[in-house]
Amino acid sequence: MDGRAVLVVGGSGSTGRRVCAELTGAGHAVRSVSRSARVRFDWADPSTWDQAVDGARAAYVMAPDGVGVDPAFLERAVELGVERVVLLSSDAVEEMGDERLLAAEEAVRSLVPEWTVLRPDWFDQNFDEGVLVEQVRAGAVVVPVEGVRQAFVHAGDIAAVAAAALTREGLQGRTLRVTGPRALSFAEAVALVAEQAGFAVRFEGGAKDFVRVLTQAGVQGGEIDRMLASFAALVERGDAVPSGVVEQVTGRAAVDFADFVVEAAPAWRV
Repeated sequence: MDGRAVLVVGGSGSTGRRVCAELTGAGHAVRSVSRSARVRFDWADPSTWDQAVDGARAAYVMAPDGVGVDPAFLERAVELGVERVVLLSSDAVEEMGDERLLAAEEAVRSLVPEWTVLRPDWFDQNFDEGVLVEQVRAGAVVVPVEGVRQAFVHAGDIAAVAAAALTREGLQGRTLRVTGPRALSFAEAVALVAEQAGFAVRFEGGAKDFVRVLTQAGVQGGEIDRMLASFAALVERGDAVPSGVVEQVTGRAAVDFADFVVEAAPAWRV
């Protein structure tokens, strides 16, 4: 790559800040942008796009949950010189019916000269800094996936693959499943969490428990039905199979979930 900056959209997020660290550590110029960063970026405010993009050659792109990747942003980025985009998507987007991410993937593939789509499995960090941390602290993790195994992946490994795709040749034009080194059921993962947390945490994997939690949170019936259908499709897909992508791209072993929980333990002891 030349000396132009690599743009990291959502540079303060779970993967974004780790992508920044990977790139900086390798000596690349990085421009981290978000709604609260020094260089402000807001998907809903096109007036912020040019200053974020101008002068960058490559971009790591993700959008917060519920926010779409605007094709107009990608078009403008390419106009201003961005040649390569790495998009953070998600595994099982077809099964989960995630039209937002499917549309983002299609836009990147059709509008960007050099693209890579990352489809990671469940983040390890969901348990210590994401959607499941409060459930862990409350002593019950409720996800309606029964005993189906997931290839939980560390956000640092996702970032390492993203940084490679942003700066190295050979990963463009590919959709990469990014997984951890082994597949675990949620019950097995939660047992490892509880061991390090130092208090009892149980796993509840049935639809009835999930509906109860969503109803208590004020989620409406139609949205509950949609979510149940998505998780049912995920269960129907069956056990995840580790992809080996982290090892192939980085040349090192992916972080095992058992090592992650040791690292994450302080988050649960508050």
